[in-house]
Amino acid sequence: MRAMPLLQDSTTRRLRRIALDRQREGRVPGLFAGVARGGSLIWGEGIGQADVGAERSPGPGDQFLIASNTKTFVAVMVMQLRDEGRLSLDDLLGDHVPGVSHPITIRQCLAHVSGMAREPLGDVWETLENPTAEQLRRDFDDVERVLRPHDHWHYSNVVFAMLGQLVAELDGRSWEESLAIRLLRPLEMTRTSNGFDGGPHATGYYVPPYDDVPRPEPVMDLKGLAPCGGLASTANDLATWSAFVADPGELLSADTLEEMCQPQILLTTDSWNAAMGLGFFLIRTGSGTTGRTWVGHTGGMPGHITGVFTHRESGTGGIVLMNASAPPPPDAFAIELAEHVVEHDPVEPEAWRPGTEIPEEFRGLLGRWFSEGQPFVFWVEQGELKARIDKPAGATLTPSRFVKVSDDTYRDVAGRERGELLRISRDPDGSVTKLNWATYLFTREPIAFGEHPR
Repeated sequence: MRAMPLLQDSTTRRLRRIALDRQREGRVPGLFAGVARGGSLIWGEGIGQADVGAERSPGPGDQFLIASNTKTFVAVMVMQLRDEGRLSLDDLLGDHVPGVSHPITIRQCLAHVSGMAREPLGDVWETLENPTAEQLRRDFDDVERVLRPHDHWHYSNVVFAMLGQLVAELDGRSWEESLAIRLLRPLEMTRTSNGFDGGPHATGYYVPPYDDVPRPEPVMDLKGLAPCGGLASTANDLATWSAFVADPGELLSADTLEEMCQPQILLTTDSWNAAMGLGFFLIRTGSGTTGRTWVGHTGGMPGHITGVFTHRESGTGGIVLMNASAPPPPDAFAIELAEHVVEHDPVEPEAWRPGTEIPEEFRGLLGRWFSEGQPFVFWVEQGELKARIDKPAGATLTPSRFVKVSDDTYRDVAGRERGELLRISRDPDGSVTKLNWATYLFTREPIAFGEHPR
């Protein structure tokens, strides 16, 4: 087990109580609950039994079937392929997977807005017999498109299974090989595998509503559906995955991970705090500028329900692994654990570091400017030009950050006008006379539309 940095005693007592209450209320034979930072568990506890009849609680090294959490790994591989220039998100799936005629885009597949049916042909959840990869591709054109694209969020296992075939087609190897080469080996996730790897694992159970005797659940062979839910993993490995979601390092562009965490569609119009990104669920807690966004996924297989959600800004992740078919909701459970840590044991902020120089081209830009009657402030931080609305509410917003395009032309790469250009006008002597940001005029003194700067 990895070393766990100490939390306050009051925090660990509360985390244990949350986990114990969920285990009792949900009548879960056994669970492991953890909170991770920086790739390691900073708290974790097993409650109940990994196998009924054996007095061993689940541990951080026990595999559980993480089911649809698999989709986040497949989504990342698709985005890696995009960044390599081998596909566009608005390509049709059939552009890269021969034999697919449904006019669905890769973006629609990742965000579950393709309108495709949830499952492949056949009553797979009654028979527990899944198609092979060959059968899945052969029959995919006969799967019904039940909704118009982008009309509603509609979860589709069969579509994510086809994304696994997309990865296999472009990489020229099985999706499992791509997963190992692209993600698992570089991240040293040694206990994440397609199905159980033969090491320590939890047995899955169904606990009936009218008695308390758990029934062992079958372990399904997902075959061609494995890319949508076939992985098993441990709390230790998922702590590493949570750290990757917070900061992908060299394996994926930070901008690409941020793109994956942008809302594509609400999960339901009944609630505006849950959306779908590109392969990730986005759950919002709190309200306004004090709220937090949690990025992750849940997973459900017979006898195994799991959830992994990460607050990317603090790098804090909640991990819940339960060996029951009908336990408490894993998303709310995982987020409750991690949110308590963010609230009561926050990450210590870095000390302020002084800059070393002010780039000469920025000297005439610094300070207050006005546009549309509102004040803005421009400043230099660690040699970069930044800007925001100069009002109390503006201090809580992500500041704009500019990178140079050419002399006196910069592009906003963060904040309210991301992607737009900032153009600087100067007198012959080099003095700055005005700014144009997204074409809007910025002057040193407030003026009305149609007035000209003095």
